[in-house]
Amino acid sequence: MDTIQEVLLSHGDSVTIVPNNLTVIAKYNDLVVGKFALMLFSMNMSFETISGLLGIANVEQKKYGVQFHPEVDLTVNGMQIFRNFLFEIAGLRANFLMANREQECLNYIRSHVKSKTVLLLASGGVDSTVCAALLRKVCSPDQLIILHIDNGFMRKNESLQVVESLKKIGLKVIHRDFSDRFRYARRRRPEEEDGADYVSVVSPTLMETVDPEEKRKIIGDTFMEVANVVLKEDLKLELNDVLLCQGTLRPDLIESSSKMASQHSEAIKTHHNDTNFVRQLRARGLVIEPLTDFHKDEVRRLGLDLGLPAELVNRHPFPGPGLAVRVICANEPYKAKDYDRTVILLRIICSFSSPTWHLSVLHENVRNTLTLEEVDFLKRATKEYVIAGHVLPIRSVGVQGDGRSFKHVAALSTDSRPIPWPVLSRLAEIIPRICQSISRVAYAFGPVVKHEIEFITETTLVPFHVVSKIQDVDAIAQKVLWDSGSYLSVAQMPVILIPVVFDEDTVDPAFPGRKHSVVLRPFISNDFMTGIAALPGKHIPEEVILKMVTEIQKVGGISRVLYDLTCKPPGTTEWE
Repeated sequence: MDTIQEVLLSHGDSVTIVPNNLTVIAKYNDLVVGKFALMLFSMNMSFETISGLLGIANVEQKKYGVQFHPEVDLTVNGMQIFRNFLFEIAGLRANFLMANREQECLNYIRSHVKSKTVLLLASGGVDSTVCAALLRKVCSPDQLIILHIDNGFMRKNESLQVVESLKKIGLKVIHRDFSDRFRYARRRRPEEEDGADYVSVVSPTLMETVDPEEKRKIIGDTFMEVANVVLKEDLKLELNDVLLCQGTLRPDLIESSSKMASQHSEAIKTHHNDTNFVRQLRARGLVIEPLTDFHKDEVRRLGLDLGLPAELVNRHPFPGPGLAVRVICANEPYKAKDYDRTVILLRIICSFSSPTWHLSVLHENVRNTLTLEEVDFLKRATKEYVIAGHVLPIRSVGVQGDGRSFKHVAALSTDSRPIPWPVLSRLAEIIPRICQSISRVAYAFGPVVKHEIEFITETTLVPFHVVSKIQDVDAIAQKVLWDSGSYLSVAQMPVILIPVVFDEDTVDPAFPGRKHSVVLRPFISNDFMTGIAALPGKHIPEEVILKMVTEIQKVGGISRVLYDLTCKPPGTTEWE
């Protein structure tokens, strides 16, 4: 390997003292010191100090330690680092194949199921479909119940397509529409008491809920409730009479802060398959999850080995709660405590070369936080392009270290054509590092935004005004992506509805507009633990994105279309 490598260091902690029996083998450039930055490190070189330490070793004892993430996509040669350690240093052989892992899954299912009845909630995604294929190899047809529930937040016509695709591979599927039940659902479990019995109502209805975690918890528990309804009314069974099989993956458990993955991690977001209700069932031995040691790319390889059609295996992931978590709900504008300072910092970055800032203390602080190369980039970019940056009065979920963040979104805009995507992408890397209250950066298509965005469109999951709008714009974007042949160029493309209206000088807060804006989030990842925004003109044809924008703007009630430029970290794949 080259002595200079690009890796992900996403934590603020550091090693300052190295034991006598260990030596420093890797460090990063002292000037690159921001959280979420991609660090450069040098292997097998001698160092006079340990500032910026990234690796230590005792070569004779074959002990090595690193202070970065070799397991994620953003560490460019992370897999090679593992290969070097496992095969060159530890002397292991690569003789454990996907066929071995398939057999492990089958043995796991046999040992737990025996003669019991198994309930699988099938979303049509690759995880639950692979589970169904595994179950079919072990269970008799009368042991297996496959249930698809329409929660009212599926994509347009998605439920019918899911049922048909599962039937084509020989699976018998029960399909039930519980849209109304979900819309009026409430969460009845106290958050602090895992496994508690039902108590008094503790949440508004899903249609009235704005908090993203609350939405996820309501939807997760309601899936279990309506599944129990189907078992009771249609099959004369109780939930306690069956084993619940879930396609839970390792990243799901990590992001949900499940103790199955770690005793010390913080919750990034609650997955619908790891709510308190599910954890209670799991503790009672009523849940089987054969894929908890798998990541998405591994599940896809397993699916192909099981003989599943490529079109099913390669489907983009879709969140269990559906489009409900792709609508940013809010009942008032959000402004962090340091909002005013964040606005100024963003302006400084976007107009770094302007003489206006040369005597500013904040400008000097920003300069001192940047590397020399970044200072040079900002000087050149802001001289060549006029780019406006605005702090949007909304929040989106992100990841900071191993914890959850919930921060502002920055919107960039420019009149420059062609759109300077590489410059915007680089700004999206720098801004969250300098502006601690921003975790996501998007480009707003159209002319440069001239006015601050002070107000929002009050938004909840109202079926006709909001849900139908996100279904329409999502269908348009997904169709353009598919028709262009670019579907497999990205790992996923969430389409998000946000309660933001651009291009209005004044908005009376007593009579907010009904418009929303739409965000496109084409994303590239193999493991879905980290990833990068797909850059137009590089990873996906720009004309494909521009066509999406044109078609979406024909939908009524759309202010602007934005393009998410944020890597993961600091932004998660989904906005909620």
